Amino acid sequence: MAIDPLDIVETDENQPDRDKALDQEQRKGRLNTAVAIAVALLATFIGLCKVKDDNIVQAMQQAQANRIDDWALYQARNLRAEIAKATVAQLQLQSLSQPATNRAAYQKQIEAYQTLATKEDQKKAQQKIVAETDQQTYDQLNFHDDQFDLSDAALSLAISLLAITALSQKRWLFGIAMIPTVFGVVMGLAGLLSWNLHPDALIKPLTQQPQPAPWQIARREPLSDHR
Repeated sequence: MAIDPLDIVETDENQPDRDKALDQEQRKGRLNTAVAIAVALLATFIGLCKVKDDNIVQAMQQAQANRIDDWALYQARNLRAEIAKATVAQLQLQSLSQPATNRAAYQKQIEAYQTLATKEDQKKAQQKIVAETDQQTYDQLNFHDDQFDLSDAALSLAISLLAITALSQKRWLFGIAMIPTVFGVVMGLAGLLSWNLHPDALIKPLTQQPQPAPWQIARREPLSDHR
């Protein structure tokens, strides 16, 4: 079979285009591989952070319940102490109008209630320390919960950017996706390893309650009676 020389020339002329297409396919494959690996690693890291964050949320709920119970017990002891003190004052006034033979019995009751008031004051002070400790525990757990929240938000943004990268095949977009990736990983490690890293500039706007508008405040205020 005879070989046409024109076919050989045409093949040699198309070789650069084929090499270029092959190189583009290889670059596309490498980019898709990098995106797939990054997404898999980030998903695994998010799962680990989620387990830790769920445990922190449960501990926060327990600390919140303990704080409410301890402050309620503090108020109960405060009420008992105030009632005992009021009873002491009442008995002291009543004893002034009693004959001398009855004052000894009044004095005995006065001393009993004074002792009760002193004990309740002491227990109240101890209970206050316990309630404040519960508050500190809650604040510390909330500190790390904020870290995981920021990590989850940043890594979710990173995965979205990586998905767009896979669709658009823009290598520079992969580099931009690494910015929230690094931030999210750092915040996740801060939560896992209990680092003292808390970007208040980002957290405060997300956690503060919005201030009501002036017209909303005026609407809540009752109308004054001008009659």
